[in-house]
Amino acid sequence: MARLGLFSVRSQTLLDSLGCWAASQRLPPQRMSARPLSLSRMDQARHQEPPRKKLLSEKKLKRHAVDHRRVLVRGGSGGAGASCFHSEPRKEFGGPDGGDGGHGGPVILKVDQQVTSLSSVLSQYQGSSGQDGGRKNCSGRGGAALYVRVPVGTLVKEGGKVVADLCRPGEEYIAARGGAGGKGNRFFLANNNRAPVTCTPGQPGQERLLHLELKTMAHAGMVGFPNAGKSSLLRAISNARPAVAAYPFTTLSPHIGIVHYEGHRQIAVADVPGIVRGAHQNRGLGLAFLRHIERCRFLLLVVDLSLPEPWTQVGHLKHELEMYQEGLSQRPHAIVANKLDLPEARASLPQLRARLGQGVIALSAATGENLEELLLRLKALHEACEEAEQGQSCLPLGW
Repeated sequence: MARLGLFSVRSQTLLDSLGCWAASQRLPPQRMSARPLSLSRMDQARHQEPPRKKLLSEKKLKRHAVDHRRVLVRGGSGGAGASCFHSEPRKEFGGPDGGDGGHGGPVILKVDQQVTSLSSVLSQYQGSSGQDGGRKNCSGRGGAALYVRVPVGTLVKEGGKVVADLCRPGEEYIAARGGAGGKGNRFFLANNNRAPVTCTPGQPGQERLLHLELKTMAHAGMVGFPNAGKSSLLRAISNARPAVAAYPFTTLSPHIGIVHYEGHRQIAVADVPGIVRGAHQNRGLGLAFLRHIERCRFLLLVVDLSLPEPWTQVGHLKHELEMYQEGLSQRPHAIVANKLDLPEARASLPQLRARLGQGVIALSAATGENLEELLLRLKALHEACEEAEQGQSCLPLGW
């Protein structure tokens, strides 16, 4: 009983001290409880929201969006063969039992849909070597394959020549083969040589210097001069969120947005950074992003309707495309006149249609005006390209 009384007195003293401390801190009544402080802090930490990841700016995204890489790949070396003889009691002439060495591991490029850039690709890769052969005719273990994940649409070049076109998910390409394993002395056993001591070393792995280029895989590519409103248009028709600002070259890396239609149909639209006159001569962003247009099945030529004589933009764009690659300007396309919400744009729309025809799609990406016509034209172009696939008339080069 004395122990119980002592415990109750100490507990009451502790509760009184906690109450005095709460009163001195002027805590609200709901927090003046007799629960231990450690439990209260644990509850507070449990209800705190996790820190949100900050969005990267377009300049920081440019650092992560790498579309070309030079890679030195080496396959693993093969293991050496063993030279030994069988040793067992009462078996004097056991014969050679040296095993072969294991083969070196290859370096394999594998397409992964979760990878969108070549930024994760290192400059060098070395395959694992095979193990040496052992006694009792035991062969060495072969080296494991080293897989390098690359995005869809990666071109592999060696000496300026395309050696692989990785355009399908899960597709693989052996970049460097592993070396063959050496032969043990058991391999050289013959009727005229019953006790060979010869064994061979493993062969070195293949070494290659490869150039990887990423060409964006999309059904449609938006092409236009800087500040034409391509990024705003992509934000309006898809869930993509490229940077938008009132200055040229806001977009520094290609963005892909998915446009959803009924029947689970999806069309990928790429926002290619703005090109300037002379882009085929590597001016402006130049050739760094013109290569992304090659993969697109059809194009959207976006012009700024608020500028004087907007019809001249279409001619300049087609000229740059044709100078970069012959026949690129003849790919199926639609002309999109943006910024219809501005007064000067509405005034020049009749002249634009008189020169380029009534097929021009005039819209406003800022207000969403006439976006339905663009979505219907996108669907029609996509269906026409699907029907023409058998004739290879609408497929991009290298498809």
